Amino acid sequence: MKIRPIPARRPSSGGAEQRTRGRRALSFALSLLIAAPASGAAPTPRAVEAPCPTHGIAMHGAPALPSDFHHFPYAEPEAKKGGKLRVGLAGTFDSLNPFNLKSGTAAQGLVGNVFQGLMARSQDEPFTLYGLIARSIDIDPARSQVTFHLDPRARFSDGKPITAEDVLFSFDLLKTKGRPQQRIAYGLVKSIDAPDAHTVRYDLSGVGDRELPLILAIMPVLPKHATDVERFSEATLAKPVGSGPYVIADAQVGARLLLRRNEDYWGADLPSQRGFYNFDEIDIQYFRDGNSLFEAFKAGLLDYRDETSTTRWASGYDFPALTDGRVVKETLKNENPKGMEGFVFNTRRPLFKDIRLREALGMMFDFEWVNANLYAGLYTRTKSFFDESELSSSGRPASPGERALLAPFPDAVREDILEGRWRPPVNDGSGRDREMAKRALDLLESAGYRIENGVLRKDGEPVSFEIMVKDRNQERLALNYAGSLQRIGVDARVRLVDEVQYQRRRQKFDFDMMLGQWLASASPGNEQRMRWGSSSANQEASFNLAGAASPAIDALIAALLAATSHDDFITAVRAYDRVLLSGFYVVPLYHASDQWLAHSTDIARPARLPRYASPMFSPTLESWWRQR
Repeated sequence: MKIRPIPARRPSSGGAEQRTRGRRALSFALSLLIAAPASGAAPTPRAVEAPCPTHGIAMHGAPALPSDFHHFPYAEPEAKKGGKLRVGLAGTFDSLNPFNLKSGTAAQGLVGNVFQGLMARSQDEPFTLYGLIARSIDIDPARSQVTFHLDPRARFSDGKPITAEDVLFSFDLLKTKGRPQQRIAYGLVKSIDAPDAHTVRYDLSGVGDRELPLILAIMPVLPKHATDVERFSEATLAKPVGSGPYVIADAQVGARLLLRRNEDYWGADLPSQRGFYNFDEIDIQYFRDGNSLFEAFKAGLLDYRDETSTTRWASGYDFPALTDGRVVKETLKNENPKGMEGFVFNTRRPLFKDIRLREALGMMFDFEWVNANLYAGLYTRTKSFFDESELSSSGRPASPGERALLAPFPDAVREDILEGRWRPPVNDGSGRDREMAKRALDLLESAGYRIENGVLRKDGEPVSFEIMVKDRNQERLALNYAGSLQRIGVDARVRLVDEVQYQRRRQKFDFDMMLGQWLASASPGNEQRMRWGSSSANQEASFNLAGAASPAIDALIAALLAATSHDDFITAVRAYDRVLLSGFYVVPLYHASDQWLAHSTDIARPARLPRYASPMFSPTLESWWRQR
């Protein structure tokens, strides 16, 4: 079978000027990585080599596991099969289509369980993939040509074989109608073709993105014969056909999703799947608020809870099921970077263009008082976009490699951040730190702001804005921050909106300030373009909440994607972290250094935990099992 190549369509990047700037930034970043590697070694010319077949692919270096590995180190291959897992989630859903932002609110638990990709990710390595639908991959050292060899045994849940035609169909559909990050990434592909029914070949020449082959490898494969292309962008409750270990047995809008294990799942004995998906049924129940969700867990209606409330963790678990041993609490650690959460400034608003105003307003967040009085002292102040990891720049002077990457952008990083000395301001914890208020006002005065009749003004205009929140917990925090800002004459109004309005305004960037969250992985990559890249600043529904549009940010995203070694990657990410911190786009909040969970003693997990993920890889606990 010979399938006609599908010409790749490149997404709009916001105009010719941005495209030119992006190409220059990428070219420059690549030249720096070649000319001045972090190791200091002299570059050596390398001949073009032919693609090499392999059982897996790592972002940097080689996969840790050999080609004949039996199972992932954190899986229990002899885990007992059977029983039902009952988990709860806050929120709602009205669609079984998780692939399009315009298709409603999709149910959680579908990707990985119902839909799977060409390869499976190991949570024990920063970003490494092993065989699944594709049993092997051929790739050249430059990662300009990638070929996937499909497992002839691979089947959809309806028994139909998975072929190269399904992969090409999925690629084209998601590139045109998928989520923005998919459309951007897949749009970089020069061409795709299928020499035969079990081979898919991508031409990535000229892209210069070493992560792209891995992004393509985790693309979900959809059945061409059972996908409604015309209505793909719509919300639907039609039960989809996937290739994963579960099928949908029942779906009740906003209330319940029941997954049932497919006894004929084709991949159950693959090394990347062995020991996973042990429950016969997964009952995902939805709750309107966190209190009702917790009460259901206390009453024994749910088997597992991932706790995020410090107050509840500190004092809310004194109930009979825990005291008599039917429920257990655990505090677990992993090596994942702690991401960033904070009040984000929408710099599309003229008010927030001044970086000195953003920094001064950030000084007024009294973490010490908030942590002690609202969160039982259990949180740690966040000081990096990749905190508590080797990727963080905090506490580390910039290396020569970082300085080389930053050299073309002399104003992009402040001196104290470059030297690793900067920390979020520390208040005295009184809730009315006069010294901190004085520091903020001194900075504001240098930027031309004055307090007149108790109101902070510049050129006669008051500093006044709205903080948009979506629930009572966010409202409580925002009201505390607004009170602190009032002490320096800032009028910050807190507005609580419903979920539908909140999402609509967030996607259209119709807000002054809101709470944003940027989860971090051990291998940041293409997703950073959608979070901070210039091309996403005005792209509706992107995660670039701040509206950041910086040549330095673009160049460093290009550098981290182009890094060929772990050391060069670390260098690029730390420099990137410094640029983000220097922009004062976010008032950093806090994080929990550990994961808090509670679960019924009827379910169990492997003793060996993965390095880079919580035990709950998703709401459905892939590696757990019911022991009684």
